[in-house]
Amino acid sequence: MEKSIVNNDNKFSVKGFGASGNLINGKSLKEMDIVRDKPKSDEVLIEVLYCGVCHSDIHQVNNDWKNTRYPCVPGHEVIGKIIEVGSEVSDFTKGQIIGVGCMIDSCQVCESCKNGEEQLCLGEHGATMTYNGYFNDPESDYNTFGGYSSHIVVNKEFLLTLPEKLELSSAAPILCAGITTYSPLKKAGIGKGSKVAIVGIGGLGHMGVQIAKAMGAEVTAITTKKEKQEEILGLGADKVLISDDKKDMEANELAFDFILVTIPYGFDINPYIPLLGVKGSLVTVGLLGDYEKPLNNMEVAKFNRSVGGSLIGGIKETQEVLDFCAEHNIAPEVEMIKIEDINNAFDKIKNEEVRFRYVIDMSK
Repeated sequence: MEKSIVNNDNKFSVKGFGASGNLINGKSLKEMDIVRDKPKSDEVLIEVLYCGVCHSDIHQVNNDWKNTRYPCVPGHEVIGKIIEVGSEVSDFTKGQIIGVGCMIDSCQVCESCKNGEEQLCLGEHGATMTYNGYFNDPESDYNTFGGYSSHIVVNKEFLLTLPEKLELSSAAPILCAGITTYSPLKKAGIGKGSKVAIVGIGGLGHMGVQIAKAMGAEVTAITTKKEKQEEILGLGADKVLISDDKKDMEANELAFDFILVTIPYGFDINPYIPLLGVKGSLVTVGLLGDYEKPLNNMEVAKFNRSVGGSLIGGIKETQEVLDFCAEHNIAPEVEMIKIEDINNAFDKIKNEEVRFRYVIDMSK
């Protein structure tokens, strides 16, 4: 894919891979021209070097959440090089390698933003997501295009510094998979002595296992994949529980203080509730839709358990997880691909054939 920029007044055109959503090109990704606004005084222009492939990208391209704006150019796990800085940008310099996660802007003045939780922005449009426009304004036709492109424009407040210890080619998934699992684990106060279960050991779950273990928890990985047991133990899990094994599940009732479920599609939550101890809590990440079956609140109420959800994390917290991963030598397990192979990668993710995470190498 070309990395040239074609300028036109206050806009410029670059190459990207996206889905048009129309009847001719459907929802598969094809090379296309993307028109972007030139950087404002508080923004930077970034050349994309690496971009992680998230399961959310597939959901968005396929309009699974019924909010996709086409053309849809995914990608919200970006490692890139700054090639132009606005006049108000002082903390970042031309040539610097930086990270960009799931957001590129927000109102920056509401209570949530001031508290470092820009993902919960209470402004008129909510957070400006890296792709697919505004998060909580379905009536708007405003669109943004993500990291499956040669260049991207980002507000300076949404840039992330990469610790030297992190390998650039594999660090991208920390910007979504890392923060998505780190944030609820941190908010739950996970530490030494905590008994934690991570359900679903894919792109999100394999990061959750490593992060929870580094926090000091005793970590059990829950999966349907018996063949992945040794690999999962290699991530640092203390134990692997097969969710299809009814006896094993019953033997672990009341065993966990906290359960993090990373399954990205509708599933039955009820089998996991009995695994929680008294006043234990379960948080679902990655699923932006209905559970497969209604929640049986009897199981929740009788031991004063709680069930909740979590959406990525703020910029300060995302910087925290980057630093945390560097400090504890945590790295996503990735397979590098070319952007031209993205449709094949999508198919393999849907068929659960990817090991953990794909990263697009756009550095060449």
